[in-house]
Amino acid sequence: MRLIPIFACALLLSGCNFQSVPDPKLSARDVEFMALVPDAEFDPHFARYQVSDPTKQPPGTIVVETKERQLYLVLPGGKAIRYGVSVGDEAYGWTGTAMVDRKAAWPAWNPPAEMIKRWPHVHAMAGGPMNPLGARALYLSDHGKDTLYRIHGTNEPEKIGLAVSSGCIRMRNIDVVDLFDRVPVGATVIVR
Repeated sequence: MRLIPIFACALLLSGCNFQSVPDPKLSARDVEFMALVPDAEFDPHFARYQVSDPTKQPPGTIVVETKERQLYLVLPGGKAIRYGVSVGDEAYGWTGTAMVDRKAAWPAWNPPAEMIKRWPHVHAMAGGPMNPLGARALYLSDHGKDTLYRIHGTNEPEKIGLAVSSGCIRMRNIDVVDLFDRVPVGATVIVR
């Protein structure tokens, strides 16, 4: 596909301060499961890049800009890693400040009762490639109380850049693995 090299050249010529970020190391299980998730066309605008930090938050903070469909992990030295995301649709969007309460690889999914009431076809599911939480999940809490919102992977990568979820922040599986590896439990998350 020629679009990505052309896009990269355009970024360099435009003077943007974008730098690609190498893929994280994957386990054998990650490679096996990710190969089972359907491929999707990918808009390079939502690729993972190191950029100048637009958030002005302390290093280690995660900032989700819902209107931009971008998540920023603030780094030292005025930099950030920017990831494309899907966000909650208008009826289910959430904003606020939380913290990463726990993290899980290939997590089980237990949809909340409200979701099951809206969509009776959804059900609890073991972790794996068809699980809607994808490769990793960061569970968010507010003063020790589960918000029921997550930052997680997806088995629908074609929806990155859209407002489609029930409030959770979805990422490409390779991107959520990268974020998971960089962020400790206790990190601040700002969704705006």
